[in-house]
Amino acid sequence: MLEHGGRLRQAASRYGIPLAEWLDLSTGINPNGWPVPAVPTECWQRLPEDDDALMPAARDYYGNSSILAVAGSQAAIQTLPLLRGRSRVGVLAPAYAEHAANWQHAGHQLIELAFHAEVIERALDDLDVLIVINPNNPTGTLWEPDRLLNWHRRLSRRGGWLLVDEAFADSIPEYSLAALPVRPGLIVLRSIGKFFGLAGIRCGFVIAEAELLVRLAEALGPWSISYPSRYVAAAALADREWQQNNSIELKQQGQRLRQLLDAAGFAPTGGCDLFQWVANEKAALLHDALARQGILTRLFDSPASLRFGLPGNEQVWYKLARVLRDPKSQELRDFARP
Repeated sequence: MLEHGGRLRQAASRYGIPLAEWLDLSTGINPNGWPVPAVPTECWQRLPEDDDALMPAARDYYGNSSILAVAGSQAAIQTLPLLRGRSRVGVLAPAYAEHAANWQHAGHQLIELAFHAEVIERALDDLDVLIVINPNNPTGTLWEPDRLLNWHRRLSRRGGWLLVDEAFADSIPEYSLAALPVRPGLIVLRSIGKFFGLAGIRCGFVIAEAELLVRLAEALGPWSISYPSRYVAAAALADREWQQNNSIELKQQGQRLRQLLDAAGFAPTGGCDLFQWVANEKAALLHDALARQGILTRLFDSPASLRFGLPGNEQVWYKLARVLRDPKSQELRDFARP
């Protein structure tokens, strides 16, 4: 099992700090997510039905009718590699590691690529599949839609796939491929866990040509998403007023986090509206120093770096600013930019 953010209980046990006293910045999940209403009793008593409100809401929100609901985009990440014969798969690094791990586990040949368009374009003719996270997690790197579509055209001529994971793209729809007409070999993954702050309901979507969606649905089997999750997801996707306000709020909060980190001497190397990424060879020391003061970040080994999620309220913002600007440890002082 790969390491992920959100292991707060593990950190509380390791550092001897009560769970309630932690500031968890280790995930890229909106800390002020969509307000979930009471779930009707029938949602707990009946099996989920495919003809409920979820798919109409998803088609409307994503602007595409060729869409499949899955148990979080992770379900698609694990299953899609099983739907191709052995392939040469281009993966960018650093990036969300589940993609590479699952393609490798399924027996495909991985080709690691640097985050340079020229490097990717030189490699395309030797690839069967290219995986792009847009914006990338954890670097925040963004690729223009026209460039992605050009890569798709080159791959699809040989029956190849371009897989675009848009888990963090809700607040930047101008970069999304979700609403474009479906075409062979173009697969877009979406999640309502990040922007909507609903990671716990495990609901995501795959947008692709109908034939591939049928194969994927058959591989996943029936009732992949619980009835309560379908109910909540449908309501969240239909709440346009909240979505518009949330987009504005997340952009403001993302900018605020960038400015706070920069002012404290921890200038972000990259990021997006939901997180900021700080690359530094002393990242492990900073991660530990922050954890000893009850602040959990996401540590990456290669390259050595930290990802900071958004604080959820003014009290949390104050605590983060206080610790960063008036550090009690030598590690923090050594890490910060002079």
